[in-house]
Amino acid sequence: MTTATGIGSWPGQDVREPLRIVRELLGGLDPDSDGVTGLPYLPELPGRGPGGDLIGRTAGLLVDLPVDLQPAGWRLVDRPGRDLQRTAAFWREDLDVLAETFDGYAGQLKLAVAGPWTLAAGLWLPRGERAVVDPSAARDLTESLAEGLRGLLTTVAGHLPGAELVVQIDEPSLPTVLAGRLPTASGYGRLPAVDPQVVLPTIQTVLEAAGERHTLVHCCDRQPPQTLLRRAGAGGLAFDTALLTPAGWEGLAVAAEEGRRVYLGCVPTTGALPSVADLAADVAQAWARLGMPSAGLADLAVTPSCGLAGATAAEAIERQRRCVEVARALADRAVS
Repeated sequence: MTTATGIGSWPGQDVREPLRIVRELLGGLDPDSDGVTGLPYLPELPGRGPGGDLIGRTAGLLVDLPVDLQPAGWRLVDRPGRDLQRTAAFWREDLDVLAETFDGYAGQLKLAVAGPWTLAAGLWLPRGERAVVDPSAARDLTESLAEGLRGLLTTVAGHLPGAELVVQIDEPSLPTVLAGRLPTASGYGRLPAVDPQVVLPTIQTVLEAAGERHTLVHCCDRQPPQTLLRRAGAGGLAFDTALLTPAGWEGLAVAAEEGRRVYLGCVPTTGALPSVADLAADVAQAWARLGMPSAGLADLAVTPSCGLAGATAAEAIERQRRCVEVARALADRAVS
C-alpha cells in the first residue's frame, strides 16, 4: 500500500501543534477508505535553537559522551553542562507530548536521529578538530549512539505500547565524509576521506540497535551511497528525487527489487507547489523508465524533498497534505 510520511523537521518552537497535525494528517488514514497508509512521526524543531538542531538533538541521546556548545559548534567535553540539560529538557517535552497526542494509537510511528557519520562530522573533539578524524572517537560515538537509540525506543514503547516504531537514520553528511570534502577547523583544507569499509560496520551497528523494527536511511545528495546503505541493512532508502541522477534512480529500482521500501522525496519544500497530477505523473514516468511495473507504485512512500523547518506553518501543512494526495494518486495508478 502506498505510504505518505514526512522527513522530520517542522517550523516553530512548540512541538504540540506539529504533533497534532501529523497525527491528524497521517495517523488517521484508513487504508480501506483512503487508499493509502500514513506513517506519522515525531517532528523535530530546529527553530528552538541549540538542542533543537539535528546534531545537538541526537547528541542529547549519547550515553556517557557529554557535549557542550562552543563557538565552533557542539563539542565533546568531560562533563555535561547547561546546553546538554536544555537538550534533555526538549526530549522530555517531546516525548511527554508524543505520549499524550498518540495515546491509544496503534500503528507505525517514526523516530529520527542523526547517523554516526553526520554526528562525527558535526561534533568537535576537545582539542579542536571534527570527531570524524579520530577513528576511536568515531567508534565510541557509534556505540554510544546505538545505546542511546535503544534507550529512546524502550522509552517510547513504554509510553505507546500499541505503536509499531520505525527508525530513520539521517545521514546528510555521509557523502561529504566519503568524498573527503569536509573542511578542516581552519577552513583552508579538507579532511581525508573515510574508507567505506570503515563506514559500513558503524552504519550497521546503529541500524541493528533498532532490533526487528523497520529502518530507513535518509540522505539528500546527488550521489547518495546507495550500495553501502543497502549492504548495511537499511530497510528503506529516502532521497530527494530532484537531486537523483539516472544512476540514482536505478539504485532505487534495485532496492525495490530487493524488497526495501523506497521513500521518494518528490514534494518540494520551497517554491511553487506542483499539482497532484504533475507530481504523480513525474514519479510514474520515472518508475516506468526503469522498467518497473506500475503495480510497484503501490509499494512506494511519498515524502517532502527534505525537512519542512524552512516553511511557514501553513506551508508545512500544505506540503505534508500534498504527500498524502500524491500517494493516493500513485495508488490509483498502481491498480489502473
